[in-house]
Amino acid sequence: MNLFTGEDQVYRRRLKRVGVTCVGFNMRKATRMVTKHYDTILEPTGLRSTQFHILATVARHEDLPITRLAELLVMDRTTLTRNLKPLEKEEWISYSHAADDKRQRTVRITSLGHGVLQRALPLWEQAQARLLERIGEENSRGLLANLWRFVYGKRNLDA
Repeated sequence: MNLFTGEDQVYRRRLKRVGVTCVGFNMRKATRMVTKHYDTILEPTGLRSTQFHILATVARHEDLPITRLAELLVMDRTTLTRNLKPLEKEEWISYSHAADDKRQRTVRITSLGHGVLQRALPLWEQAQARLLERIGEENSRGLLANLWRFVYGKRNLDA
């Protein structure tokens, strides 16, 4: 026996549509799953996946202004600053002032940071390979192309 009125059933069907069709809701679920996958494999290094990506981005650039780092990571500065604190505490990054503007802080990876990143890179490659195997090569290419278009408005970007 159904205790819900017809109006309640319509309401519940509409809510089910949220779970099935909402891009934001489903993207968040997928993101949590993917993050957990990378975090588990990176765990022996002491890095979480977010920290790994921040370090990798900093390592690719020299004296990266924090504002530019936030842009590259598509992160607001407050969140980025909060994520940089544990990296600084571990002495994986250091700060300095930009040569052309002393008001602007820049971040660089330290030798300790390079060390942890070099230990983490093979684990990241392993995590990446497992995930791509699960998704499928063609699906992953399409997924990444669509994500790049969504985030950057083009097919790829040297981030």
